[in-house]
Amino acid sequence: MNAPITDSHCHLGSHKFSPAELPEIIARAREAGIHRMITLATDESDLEVNLQIAEAHTGVSACIGIHPCDVHTTRDDFESLLLPHLENPKVAALGETGLDYFHPAPEGWSDEGYHARQRDFLRRHFELAKSAGLNLVIHTRDRAGTGSFDDALQIYADYASDVRAVFHCFPGPPELAERVFEAGGVISFTGIATFKIAHAVVDTVKAVPAGSFMLETDAPYLAPTPHRGKRCEPAFTRLTAEAVAALRGESLGHIAATTENLVEKFFRLPA
Repeated sequence: MNAPITDSHCHLGSHKFSPAELPEIIARAREAGIHRMITLATDESDLEVNLQIAEAHTGVSACIGIHPCDVHTTRDDFESLLLPHLENPKVAALGETGLDYFHPAPEGWSDEGYHARQRDFLRRHFELAKSAGLNLVIHTRDRAGTGSFDDALQIYADYASDVRAVFHCFPGPPELAERVFEAGGVISFTGIATFKIAHAVVDTVKAVPAGSFMLETDAPYLAPTPHRGKRCEPAFTRLTAEAVAALRGESLGHIAATTENLVEKFFRLPA
C-alpha cells in the first residue's frame, strides 16, 4: 500500500477543473495514495466554491484568503469575507495571501501603490490569523531579486510568535530557506523539484532538514515531470514525493511520514 501523502496546496475551485470531473480527480488522487488535499481560495469569487468542495469531500480541507494578484479587485474590508468562516472545522488555515512583484501593476495602478496594498493585505491576514489561532499560507514571486520574499519575511517577523507561515511553492536556494526557518516558518515543494533546470530548488530539497517542508502540487499549475506543461492535479503529488525522496537519498515512506507530521501540525488536522 502506498504511504499516505497530503497535497498541501491545490486549487480545486479553479476554472481549469470542472465541477463534474472533481469526483474523478479526487478519486485518482486517492488511488495514488494522496489521502488529503488542501484547496485554497484566492479571491472573493472562489471563496464559497472552495468551502463547498471541502464540505462535500472527506479528506479535503480549505484555506481562505486573498491572493496578492487580486487585492486591486477586492473590497477594502476583505476581513468581512473571511470572518464568518473562521470557526468552520473545514478551514485549515488562512491564505493564499502574500506578495507578488512579478506581475505588472493592473491598469490604473502604479507598482508602488499595488505593492503597498499587497503588503497591507498581508499584514491584515496575519492579524486575522493571530486572532483566529490559525496559520498562514504565503505566496511570493519576483521578476528579479528577492524583494517580495524580503518584504514578506519582514512582515512575518512581527507575527512569528503567534502565527506560523508556510512559504509555498518555494523557489529559492538553501540560504533563503534558512531565513524562513530562522523566522519559525516552513516551506513546501511543488513539481518544480522534478525539473532538471531548477537547480536552486533541487539544492534546497537536498539541504533542508526533515520536518521543515511539505509537499504540494499547486494544481492545476506546475505539473511535475513527466506531465510538465499539462494540467496538474493532486494525484501528481506522489511524483514530487518520489523525486524528493530520490534527491535526498531517503525512502518514500520516510518522506511521507515527516511531511504528514508537519501537515497535521500546521493545518491542525487529526493524525
